[in-house]
Amino acid sequence: MLRLTDIRKTYSIGSASVDVLRGVSLEVNRGDFLSIVGGSGTGKSTLMNILGLLDRPTAGSYMLNDRDVSDMDDNEISRLRNASIGFIFQAFHLLPRLTAADNVGLPLVYRGVAAKEIRLRSRGALEKVGLGDRANHRPNELSGGQQQRVAIARALVGEPAMVLADEPTGALDPDTGRDVMRLLHELNAQEELTVIIITHDPAVAQQCPRRTRIEGGVLNEVGARLR
Repeated sequence: MLRLTDIRKTYSIGSASVDVLRGVSLEVNRGDFLSIVGGSGTGKSTLMNILGLLDRPTAGSYMLNDRDVSDMDDNEISRLRNASIGFIFQAFHLLPRLTAADNVGLPLVYRGVAAKEIRLRSRGALEKVGLGDRANHRPNELSGGQQQRVAIARALVGEPAMVLADEPTGALDPDTGRDVMRLLHELNAQEELTVIIITHDPAVAQQCPRRTRIEGGVLNEVGARLR
């Protein structure tokens, strides 16, 4: 589904150059459930941004669904990101004035999907995460765990090839965090959803069937591959 080959990322800070990624290679198949674990300054956020098509590497190749991302212009990148990748963030990033259903439907609005279809698909995504009865609630009327489920539904509504989850349990209490991880496992098993979790927490990483660690801009496999 995706393949990174010798990905490098260098930032220029004044007259100095900082090598953040130093030749990262990674292959992810459909249905994989993996973690990328690393501490602050290890390059995991930079790697997530490249995986999510939010940033471009300095060197190396990125193939996503048999397409070479490096040859695309910014408009093509935006369309591919919207169609192929769902994002889940630690801070939820829900718009406070919108209902849960309207927040979930935003990726489809950007695709130009008809309003009736957006309503149907948004409610269907909320039902998948157990919040079908909260469609008309606004974020301040939901618990933290419910807000994260809305964010997961938003990531799913466009039927992406993969979901990138950046510290998805970081803002939740331990019990709610376990519930969110359980939901991601269920979606992975039932729908063959590809899930990549970026985290600093080894306990979260251990819940993933496949585990990788990034240190000093280099990525290594440290746990069994799912397939």
